[in-house]
Amino acid sequence: MVGVRPGGGSGSRRKISAASARSHTRTSTPSSPFSGLFSKLLLVSLVGLLAWAYQAARPPPPKICGSLHAPPVTAPRIKLTDGRHLAYKEHGVPKESAKFKFVFVHGFDTCRHHAVVANLLPQDIYQSLGIYIVSFDRPGYGESDPDPNRQVKSIVLDVEELADQLGLGDKFYVIGFSLGGQCLWSCLKYIPHRLAGATLIAPAVNYWWPSFPSNLSSEAFSKLLQRDIWSLRVAHYLPWLTYWWNTRKFFPPFGAISHIPDVLSRNDKEVLRQFGEREDATSVRQQGEFESIHRDLIVGFGKWEFDPTELTNPFPNNEGSVHLWQGDEDKLVPVTLQRYIAEKLPWIHYHEIPGAGHMFPYAKGMSDTIIKAQLSL
Repeated sequence: MVGVRPGGGSGSRRKISAASARSHTRTSTPSSPFSGLFSKLLLVSLVGLLAWAYQAARPPPPKICGSLHAPPVTAPRIKLTDGRHLAYKEHGVPKESAKFKFVFVHGFDTCRHHAVVANLLPQDIYQSLGIYIVSFDRPGYGESDPDPNRQVKSIVLDVEELADQLGLGDKFYVIGFSLGGQCLWSCLKYIPHRLAGATLIAPAVNYWWPSFPSNLSSEAFSKLLQRDIWSLRVAHYLPWLTYWWNTRKFFPPFGAISHIPDVLSRNDKEVLRQFGEREDATSVRQQGEFESIHRDLIVGFGKWEFDPTELTNPFPNNEGSVHLWQGDEDKLVPVTLQRYIAEKLPWIHYHEIPGAGHMFPYAKGMSDTIIKAQLSL
């Protein structure tokens, strides 16, 4: 019985508390020598995982043209005020004798060689109308130096300085295709006084522009390929993961990066078949993918400093015009959002092409039509 010491007399009884009794009957468990080792291994593994994730998400440095172990410089270039170089290519009549001067802005994953309107415009049109077109490599593409600080407004400064250094005059025309067309919204915003006119060909849209009705943008966004939906979400919400996301084998990259046929409409495939082989693209990503195609996604689909649908007419006295061309079967740029933009900006001359996809500028005769519309001929 608890509280009685066996063998003692009646006077030798003493009370023992229940807690004391339990402490005497409890067996102490020695600590395992492996528990501390496991904690250390877990900590080391966690640190290693974080280090791996950091390195994987961090893009390699660009191979800037003309530097050691990097591609050579083969194109004419200008040096910008911030020290970067911009490569360009000239088309048409000499700029000194040209009547109409254009700056062409190329699209996603292309370069100065892919100035579709300039490349396909017949020489007799160049000569008879006195047209000069200069295309250039946007930062990080081709032979133009990367711009690690690139923002929505940056392209405007490059375009303006290119025009000034080449002596294009006080006013010039701008024309852009796809993501290059999207860049022209910045030109209309920041340098309308320098523009004689602007042509946006299937310009990419940012689904997060605030003026888009949520149901309209959500519906358009949902029609994209699933791989593109996730790539654009990452570029918008987690831009620092863009390189990692688009270079992992277990994540399908943005459709236009891998050139999968699913991003093309039936008409696109037919147009490209008739056009023949794609222009030489060997130099497009030669300085690295991050400062070219991945930076494009981050800037084009990130947070903008302004909403294009709130722009005012840059030519209130009809001294110039803005044209927007769009195919109604474009699988890369939704026609519904372009229609909304055209409705919000009635001063835009909107041209919708029935049955056309994203690559309609490559169709026979389209370059002539686009240029003549801009020049009101």
